[in-house]
Amino acid sequence: MLRFLVWSLALLSVAPLAAQVDKSKPLTKIAFGSCADQGKPLPVYDAVAAAKPDLLLLLGDNIYADLDKTRKVTPAVIQEKYELLAAVPEWQRLKAACPILATWDDHDFGKNDGGAEFEIKDDSQKLFHDFFGTPADSPRRTRKGVYDAHVFGPVGQRVQVILLDTRYFRAGMKTGKGRVIQPYGFIREPYLPSSDPAGAFLGDEQWAWLAEQLQVPAELRLLCSSIQVISEDHPFEKWGNVPAEQARLYKLLKDSKAKGVVILSGDRHLGELSLSTKAIDYPLYDITASGFNQGAKKWREQEPNRYRVSSMPFGDHFGVVTVDWAAADPVVGLQLRDAAGEITLKQNFPISLLVPQKKDPKKDKPEPKDEKRPEGVLTPAEAAKMVGETVTVQFAVKGGRAVNEGKRVFLNSEADFKSKDNFTVLLNQKGMTGPYEKATYDTFKGKTIRATGKVSMYMDAPQLQIDEAASLVVVEPEKK
Repeated sequence: MLRFLVWSLALLSVAPLAAQVDKSKPLTKIAFGSCADQGKPLPVYDAVAAAKPDLLLLLGDNIYADLDKTRKVTPAVIQEKYELLAAVPEWQRLKAACPILATWDDHDFGKNDGGAEFEIKDDSQKLFHDFFGTPADSPRRTRKGVYDAHVFGPVGQRVQVILLDTRYFRAGMKTGKGRVIQPYGFIREPYLPSSDPAGAFLGDEQWAWLAEQLQVPAELRLLCSSIQVISEDHPFEKWGNVPAEQARLYKLLKDSKAKGVVILSGDRHLGELSLSTKAIDYPLYDITASGFNQGAKKWREQEPNRYRVSSMPFGDHFGVVTVDWAAADPVVGLQLRDAAGEITLKQNFPISLLVPQKKDPKKDKPEPKDEKRPEGVLTPAEAAKMVGETVTVQFAVKGGRAVNEGKRVFLNSEADFKSKDNFTVLLNQKGMTGPYEKATYDTFKGKTIRATGKVSMYMDAPQLQIDEAASLVVVEPEKK
């Protein structure tokens, strides 16, 4: 009876969003975060409430239903964990302080790193909607997956919130050899980039829905993904595990010409800000807040991430997006705050930065042509994700140099070797015989090369070293 009363009270206290938010008023402060173990203290929720956000976005792992390995996860177990969260005083105060929108990740979905194969995902979805007060007549109740979207504010000050579901439809991922320990204790094989065409994160219906949402007018779009989109160098869950899906997302954002996109993500039990200047036609930020109470409690080394701007690798925290609509060019602020509510990471930029840039054909110099790649031959972006693997990569040489009196020749896929997208083939001429024995950078400049070898990292940049001429081929242009 007690459990029934707690559950009933939980349902009654989570009012539908429409009853809590005046959508005609602009949002100026949006809090967000993820990873809250309902069995541990949650004082950070009081810090979130004290920040007085207009809206709170929960990015997943809102409960942990699967930590007890002695019990099979059932609908009753998931409900029990929601009941435990409902009874937490800090959670009760948080709900009273601000409206909440949520999506899920693996632990509230019910299976660590789980996806489409999870047997009780429909039961889990119903319990999610019940706990977060999804109205009975909402389309979100009848469709598969928990994805959702809302627009807040008047014309000129509109914020669109897009909540993705990266669990319900997700296919299995490729694992490699060895074991890695995740920050929260699980030991498992590392994930490797998968080229399986069946690999999926969103499913066809959600992809079509997302394309429609990106056509909805808005000045700022908060794209909420439970797992990181841009960071791709660590061996855990991320969009980079299925490069084709990551590329599909970037292409959709680019082709839609949707302005104002900022990605909010969770999952990693750390906080960091990542930035890609190449993914779409304007700078794309991905700010990760993952540690309501699951952040490391002492110093730990940062995970590898070539796109990192700044980070908070340990400590419980939450994120905040601020918007100063009063400025002539409204200013967007991205923040991480610690459990005491103090700002530990901050970056501001004008909203006009998040607008597709028109290219000036007079300034754009023609790039060397990359000849057609055979099946199994990788692009630089694909090869960069295969550290430790032997691959064949192909690209047009756009930059490079020779050092050590010409004995080492660097061939770069980008004109600027410092570019985050650059991949280097290092031609080591020591002991080499054959056609490249006395080759220089000018031998390859502007030509397409195909190189085979093991990918490694040097100074946080991917490269492949060639020690014998047979491992390097200059690709001849196709005859017309």
